[in-house]
Amino acid sequence: MTTHSPTLRPHGGYRKLRSFQVTEIVYDGTVSFCDRFVSKRSRTHDQMVQAARSGRQNIAEGSRASATSSQTELRLVNVARASLDELLLDYEDFLRQRGLPAWGKDDPQAREVRTVGRENPTDQSDRTNQSDAKAYACWLNNADPAVVANTLICLIHQANYLLDRQIAGLEKQFIQEGGYSERLHAARLEERRKQTLPDQSVRSD
Repeated sequence: MTTHSPTLRPHGGYRKLRSFQVTEIVYDGTVSFCDRFVSKRSRTHDQMVQAARSGRQNIAEGSRASATSSQTELRLVNVARASLDELLLDYEDFLRQRGLPAWGKDDPQAREVRTVGRENPTDQSDRTNQSDAKAYACWLNNADPAVVANTLICLIHQANYLLDRQIAGLEKQFIQEGGYSERLHAARLEERRKQTLPDQSVRSD
C-alpha cells in the first residue's frame, strides 16, 4: 500500500479574511481613540492599544501557522478573540466611568454602523481596510468620544461574531483533517506500525 506524505495546507492570505479586516479597523481606530481621548501617561492607553494589536496580530499569525498546525492556528485565533473581549470591556468602562451614553443594539447609529459591515456580503474578500475606514470615518473621526467609543464597540462585536464562526470552522476542520504537523505525526505512527508487522509475522510462524 502506497502512503502519501502530508502536504502543507494553503496558508497566509489573512488580509482577505473579513475578521482580519475588521480587527485592523479596530486597531487603527483604537490607536486614534487613545491618542485623542486617553492620557498617554495612563496604563489604560497602552493596554487598549496592545489588546487591539493582539487581536489583529494573532489572526495574521494564526493564518501563517495554518500551513503546519491547525491546532496552533486555532489557539492563536482564540487569543485574538480573548484580546478583543478585553478591549471591549475597556471601551465599556470608558463610557460608564464618564457617564457617557452606551448605544443599545437597536440604537439608530448602531444600526447604521452594522449596515456598513453588511454591505456587499458576497464580495467581502475584495474589500480593503482603506475603503472600510472611509466608510466608518464619519463615526471614527467624530469629536464626541462617546460616538467613537460606541462605534468601536459595534466593530468589536462584529469582529467577535466573525471570529466565533472562524473558530467553529477551524475546530471542525481540525477534527476532520488536522494540520500538517498532526498529519505528519499520524503518518509517522503508521510507518512505525508497518515496520513492526514483519517481526510479528516471523514470531507467529
